[in-house]
Amino acid sequence: MAIQAAILGAPFAFLGRQIILAVRELGGWGIFTGLAFWHILSMPWQFRKILAQVYFIGSRSIFVIALVGMFTGMVLGLQGYYTLVKFGSEGVLGALVALSLIRELGPVLTAIMITARAGSAMAAEIGIMRISEQIDALDTMDINPVRFMVSPKMAASLFSFPLLTALFNVFGILGGYISGVALLHLSHGDYFYRIETNVVMQDVTGGFVKSVFFALLVSSICCYQGYFTHLRQDGFGARGVSQATTSAVVISCVAILVWDYVLTSFLL
Repeated sequence: MAIQAAILGAPFAFLGRQIILAVRELGGWGIFTGLAFWHILSMPWQFRKILAQVYFIGSRSIFVIALVGMFTGMVLGLQGYYTLVKFGSEGVLGALVALSLIRELGPVLTAIMITARAGSAMAAEIGIMRISEQIDALDTMDINPVRFMVSPKMAASLFSFPLLTALFNVFGILGGYISGVALLHLSHGDYFYRIETNVVMQDVTGGFVKSVFFALLVSSICCYQGYFTHLRQDGFGARGVSQATTSAVVISCVAILVWDYVLTSFLL
């Protein structure tokens, strides 16, 4: 009887362990994020480290953000035109492209692209420092590793994400112009008039609010995964770093999409 009860209870025990593990990880991430954010605000400020991270996260992402934004706008313009023309509404193509980019696609795709380029590098860099005992050396020298390594990355992300989102939106609208006006011969004035009359400040503000939340999510998740590489159960050493980097990118992308829905429901 006891054996039968144990067999029947095994799936529930496994589920319980996974839930407890998930709650523990979420709590650890929350404390880690809070400490890193606190060190951004505490004196002395680390301007030089933050500027170096702004260059790495922001400046070096400009090309890929501009390229992806341009082709995203071109695809939106192409698909939107052939959809709207069925209803005789091709004149609103400019509003369709601009609102789609500013409200949703700009913040989301920008965050995902930065995650792929810079977020993975954050996780790998911190993970390598963990397995090579450099973080332990910082502790030995009484240097706070979170303040030294994580806070500048988080501060730079909070600064860079909104600017890169704005850049993505501009190039996306330009890409929509190329598809709709230059290639499909839509009226030049009609395209920009629809943007001017339909895009309001609330749309722009909502996109920037999303980009700030995504910056906090991406930087904290990627740094957290790298910082605790040595505690992973699925690998250690170089394998652990690779697993941590993969987890950082996947979890960040999922978190971006989930929080995009949550924020959209509040901002609408």
